[in-house]
Amino acid sequence: NMKVMKFSVSPVVRVAVECKDPSQLPKLVEGLKRLAKSDPMVQCLIEESGEHIIAGAGELHLEICLKDLEEDHAGIPIKKSDPVVSYRETVSEETLRTMMSKSPNKHNRLQMRAAPLNDGLAEAIDKGDIAPRQELKERGRFLIDTYGWDATESRKIWCFGPEGTGPNLLVDCTKAVQYLNEIKDSMVAGFQWATKEGVLCEENMRGVRFNIQDVTLHADAIHRGGGQIIPTSRRVMYASALGAQPRILEPVYLVEIQAPGEASGGIYQCLNKRRGIVNENNQVAGTPMWSMKAFLPVNESFGFTADLRSHTGGKAFPQCVFDHWQVMPGSPFDPATKPAAVVLATRKRKGLKENIPTIDNYEDKL
Repeated sequence: NMKVMKFSVSPVVRVAVECKDPSQLPKLVEGLKRLAKSDPMVQCLIEESGEHIIAGAGELHLEICLKDLEEDHAGIPIKKSDPVVSYRETVSEETLRTMMSKSPNKHNRLQMRAAPLNDGLAEAIDKGDIAPRQELKERGRFLIDTYGWDATESRKIWCFGPEGTGPNLLVDCTKAVQYLNEIKDSMVAGFQWATKEGVLCEENMRGVRFNIQDVTLHADAIHRGGGQIIPTSRRVMYASALGAQPRILEPVYLVEIQAPGEASGGIYQCLNKRRGIVNENNQVAGTPMWSMKAFLPVNESFGFTADLRSHTGGKAFPQCVFDHWQVMPGSPFDPATKPAAVVLATRKRKGLKENIPTIDNYEDKL
């Protein structure tokens, strides 16, 4: 068994593939398996909707993979969708009021708030500076010193999510609640579910902390089982996320462009058209070439290489690497903004209702 290769890039561009003739589906599946073996960077997965998704590092990478798949691995004609970018959901401020949900049998109440994680904390979790398996006191110390957390809360992090390791936290801020430990597993399961499929368009959440404010439970253990608590905790998390000004995060490439000095005008023109931001521009010592670094949102990067070459007469050479997530400006509830269009497109693609659900769907009154 060979060691798994570590890549410095993550596959953020995805296309859905299907065969033109449905009877050739087994060939396509076999071809996808071969493709996954031949290129360790590609991810081939099957969505819940039954689509076959190929995820790659960028547009060029995917193009080559699809060509390989069609000609070598599967040997059948293939239909592919437009490239799709994966987004993340987050919140931009603390929930205004504490949200409350009741369990289906009306015997248990959960109260919660959502708040954004401090700047840099989500990145620290991604890097592994703060990990679920860490010593409690060590992690608490780090959170108190670096991010100014409250001492008691920093030791009461119940879990990370999604999948137990992601950049979202479930924090117990309650005081003296009876039977709280008995529902901990159910709350954690609900939290994993809610962070895996966020409320806006069922994308992963990122950089959100959910604070459990108060819990009222039924005295009888039968009435507070997982079937009562898990859906309720998910509902209360959705309600608190909706009340906390939710936002959409988009992936951003770091683009390195090598070009001679006279081509820089065309490069700037091309980047400005695609919401790109140049952050450094240095001359490579002893050569006429300039090396330029810029941030370019992944969903603007389709056709970027061809566009750049046409603007500079083929003198510029771009290289894209996934760098970080950034908040898309604008509220997803305002239909005129870019995030609203992204949410609508994603919901349509996943076959959900087109409108974002309102808080009333998830919050219960006393």
